[in-house]
Amino acid sequence: MLSTMSQPSLAGYQPSYFLRDFTSGLVVFLVALPLCLGIALASGAPLFSGLLAGCVGGLVVGALSGSHTSVSGPAAGLTAIVSAQIATLGSFDAFLLAVVFAGVIQVVLGILRAGALSAFFPSSVIKGLLAAIGVILILKQIPHVLGHDTDPEGEMSFKQPDNHNTFSELLTLFEGEIHFGAAMIGILSVILLLFWENFKVLKKSKIPAALVVVILGVIAQMFLPRLGEQFAVRGNHLVQIPVADSVSQVVTFLTMPDFSQWLNPAIYLAAVTIAIVASLETLLNLEAVDKLDKEKRDSPASRELVAQGVGNMVAGMIGGLPMTSVIVRSSVNVDAGGKTKLAAIIHGIFLTTSIVLFPVYLNMIPLASLAAILLVTGFKLASPKLFREMWNEGRYQFAPFIITLLAIVFTDLLIGIIIGLCVALLFILNSNLRRPIRRTLETHLDGQVMHIELANQVSFLNRASLDKLFNEAQPGSHILVDARSTDYIDPDILSLIRDFKNDVGPSRGVTVSTRGFRRKYQLRDEIRFADYSSRELQDRVTPEQVLDILKDGNRRFRTGTQLTRDFSRQVDATAGGQSPLAAVLSCIDSRVPVELVFDLGIGDVFSTRVAGNIIGTKSLASLEYAVCVANVKLVVVLGHTRCGAVTSSVQMIGENKDICEVTGCAHLNSIVEEVEHAVDRGECARAVTKTGEEFEEFVDTVAADNARRTVDEIINRSEAIRKRLDAGQVIVVPAMYDVRSGEIRFLSDEADSQ
Repeated sequence: MLSTMSQPSLAGYQPSYFLRDFTSGLVVFLVALPLCLGIALASGAPLFSGLLAGCVGGLVVGALSGSHTSVSGPAAGLTAIVSAQIATLGSFDAFLLAVVFAGVIQVVLGILRAGALSAFFPSSVIKGLLAAIGVILILKQIPHVLGHDTDPEGEMSFKQPDNHNTFSELLTLFEGEIHFGAAMIGILSVILLLFWENFKVLKKSKIPAALVVVILGVIAQMFLPRLGEQFAVRGNHLVQIPVADSVSQVVTFLTMPDFSQWLNPAIYLAAVTIAIVASLETLLNLEAVDKLDKEKRDSPASRELVAQGVGNMVAGMIGGLPMTSVIVRSSVNVDAGGKTKLAAIIHGIFLTTSIVLFPVYLNMIPLASLAAILLVTGFKLASPKLFREMWNEGRYQFAPFIITLLAIVFTDLLIGIIIGLCVALLFILNSNLRRPIRRTLETHLDGQVMHIELANQVSFLNRASLDKLFNEAQPGSHILVDARSTDYIDPDILSLIRDFKNDVGPSRGVTVSTRGFRRKYQLRDEIRFADYSSRELQDRVTPEQVLDILKDGNRRFRTGTQLTRDFSRQVDATAGGQSPLAAVLSCIDSRVPVELVFDLGIGDVFSTRVAGNIIGTKSLASLEYAVCVANVKLVVVLGHTRCGAVTSSVQMIGENKDICEVTGCAHLNSIVEEVEHAVDRGECARAVTKTGEEFEEFVDTVAADNARRTVDEIINRSEAIRKRLDAGQVIVVPAMYDVRSGEIRFLSDEADSQ
């Protein structure tokens, strides 16, 4: 099952990636150390449990995960839950059993592909999460950068253990609670990181700035006591890993779960709580870190749930805290240049070996150096560019984004995310109420039709909006409900559509057509308006109305709002006969497909095409048939810009050449002779000496004059059409199609306005 979910593994790993993954893993390890300890302290759990969770997150989850960039470990968002559950269950050992069961639940969720839920997380909330983490890192790390280390590193909640909040903690800095030595290290570290980021040679080097900052911080804390005791960086200003007297003593730090509590219902309630919250936080963080990934790779969410579940089972068995994918570590990983998940594994290797073999040396690292790394990471996550982008996307994106950000900053990660998701859901519901489905007003041959295109999934959330659309329909109007793209429709929606189609609509004078519904929905295809030309419609419309229909069709063509047509139905409906509304004499130019540029369907129009849209005996006979036998109401002579036939004719006339001699085509001269009637030879001679736009403008003018002349020829040469014209049964109009814009100008309108 896991293989079907897999994405990139380390198979095919490129050796060139190793150095970046190694250095990135080292940087993440240095940052993760105090975070693991701080989260354990904030959770009221043994300090070593945080380190164990970090080790398992790197080694176990890192190996099983399909994400290239995600790094897992103990999560700040779980601190309140961990603390509460330890108190509720009465012991840390009993809590570990709940962690094991929570891992089992996560594995089951992953196998059931619950990770697909991540696709429904609004991007505004995910970006709000990223920005909030950035803001929190900035606010929380400023005290640590200045040596004010009363709160544990990794504590992310608004309310702090020392009874201060995020902002009041900053105010204490003005009361003199600054350590000069740590502040010196922290400020210089920030300056070095910013300088490194803006100096191209250093930025492109393979040595990460964060590693340099940590090394220099260790060196500085060794020499600062020489400046005076007030500069000495000791105690809680340094990393504080529990130190064992020997390697074998490390084993005594491990804690087994209390299996005797397996019948305690509270254990399972705690397990479900941990599993749901950890899974939600993991999925959100996974989406967020994928947005940070410079290569824009996607992480398999369901596989991540399985990996996290296995990780929590292992952590619970040895005494570790529950874990999730953690955005702080992951963002540091991306920022440090990590290329694959090997970086997360390497960070786990460093954590494991360091706490076993040389914890004493790690305890020489100043927290101010690590705080500087997190502070600069925060500035990148909460960049002004992100705020501008979200603002420019409009209120429906910016409002959930900023509310998520503020909610996380002023509460904690979990509560803030829930608030953000609820706000985003409210905006989605409001958007669904206002415009839940694709609705377009289409002008078909039989009048205006409100086309309602149902989405792929239509739930009960769409009921209010669909009911609103139905209630807005005016008497005498048509509605087409189109379900061709729909896979699922809620029974409540089906009931609403049936009731309106069969009872409510007819009582209000509203005609409802349906199309594309599956057989099980008991709504057969039924089109109750004319979406193709019929005899009844042909008899009913006037020539002027047909002209308006063609104008509207070209407008839809230009604006990309063409009607949705069921051509199979039109083929069946017109198989027994045709009743077109118009006939169009156009050029054979491939850029002027008549049915497309007028947005017409099968059976709506006669199309006669000849180079240069000139009139001849056979084309005139075709138009006479259309008008006098098929009873069309409109004849359009459609010329177009940049016409090749007109261009060649102008060149042949202007240069006094015989087109047969030039091209070897014996019959082309008949076209040139027709076009010649629409132009003066002297003007052609002058025009061929011009180049570029001037010559094109002349050709376009000749093409328009040629269309007008063709209209005159049709009327003069066909007595049958002339009689129909005099009787008001047909109109004949010239038009020009612009091959650049797709617009059709009706030249008769221009003549009327003069």
